[in-house]
Amino acid sequence: MSALEKNEIEPQETAPHPSSQSHRSWAKQDYPRVSSFPTSLAEPCQGIPEPVGCMGWHTLTSSPTAFVSGGRRSAWVRNWCVWTHIRDYFPITILKTKDLSSEHNYLMGVHPHGLLTFGAFCNFCTEATGFSKTFPGITPHLATLSWFFKIPFVREYLMAKGVCSVSQPAIDYLLSHSTGNLVGIVVGGVGEALQSVPNTTTLILQKRKGFVRTALQHGAHLVPTFTFGETEVYDQVLFHKDSRMYKFQSCFRRIFGFYFCVFYGQSFCQGSTGLLPYSRPIVTVVGEPLPLPQIENPSQEMVDKYHALYMDALHKLFDQHKTHYGCSETQKLFFL
Repeated sequence: MSALEKNEIEPQETAPHPSSQSHRSWAKQDYPRVSSFPTSLAEPCQGIPEPVGCMGWHTLTSSPTAFVSGGRRSAWVRNWCVWTHIRDYFPITILKTKDLSSEHNYLMGVHPHGLLTFGAFCNFCTEATGFSKTFPGITPHLATLSWFFKIPFVREYLMAKGVCSVSQPAIDYLLSHSTGNLVGIVVGGVGEALQSVPNTTTLILQKRKGFVRTALQHGAHLVPTFTFGETEVYDQVLFHKDSRMYKFQSCFRRIFGFYFCVFYGQSFCQGSTGLLPYSRPIVTVVGEPLPLPQIENPSQEMVDKYHALYMDALHKLFDQHKTHYGCSETQKLFFL
C-alpha cells in the first residue's frame, strides 16, 4: 500500500482579458489610493501592515496548484520568533548523524507520526532549530495531505513554510527538478496517530512501500529519521474497534482524511488537565542516507529489497539512540 496518496491536478482557469476600450476607460478614472501592491513578491506592501498585506497578495496571486511544484517558500515566515518559543517550550532539537550532500535529492521517512507531529514541524518547516546551518545546501519539504491546500490562506501559510502535497505529482516534481531537495513523508500516515500513546514505539511501515518505489524511480537517497518524545507529549483515549466512538473516528477519517483523536495534556494550572502538550524533550535524529539506484520501472523484488534495508537502517538508528533520549534498554521498535 503506497504512502503517497493519489491526487488529480486540475488545470487552472484563466480569466478573460478586458477589452482595450474598457481598460483605457478604467485607467483614466482617478480612484483614491489606499495601498499599492508590489510589482514583485519581494517588494513590501505599502499602506497596510506588511504581514497582512503580503499574505493577502500571496493569496490573490497564488496558483491553486503551486503546491505541486514546492509552493512559495518564505524565509521570513520560517524565521518567525513564535517558532523559537515553541522550540523552547518542549524543547525541540535536531541531531545530525551524517552530512547530506547537495548533489543529491533525498526522500526522508518521518517516524513516528504522533498526534500533531511537533518535531517534524519545528525542525523541517521552520528555522527554529537551525536546519539550514545543520544541513547547508539542502532544501526541506515536509509533505502533508492535499486536502489542506484547497483552503485559501491555509494553503499560502503551508507553502511559505516549505510544506508540499503528499501527492505523486508533487513528490515527482521535487525529486526530478534540480538537486538538494529533501522531501519528508510521514510514512505511517494518519493511521499511526491512533497508535500515539506514551511509552510505545509502534510504526505502520511493513506494507508501506510506495515511498521506496518513488525513490527508486528518481534515484533519490532514502533517509531514515526517528523523533524521540513525539508520542510522549499527549495522552490519548483509545477506543475498542467495536465501539461507536471508533466507528465515528473511522467515518470522520473517510470524510476529512484524518482521524478525530481524543487526547489531553496539561493546562496553565499546574497539576490540572488541559489541551496544552506536556513540556517534554523532543529530539529528531536524522540517520545516514541509503543510496538507491535509479530504475524507471523497479520490480517488486527490488522494492522489497530496499524496503527491508530501510527498515533495518531505521531499527539500528532507534537502537543506537534510544537510551540517550528517554527509552529503556529493553524498549523495542515494532513494525505493523
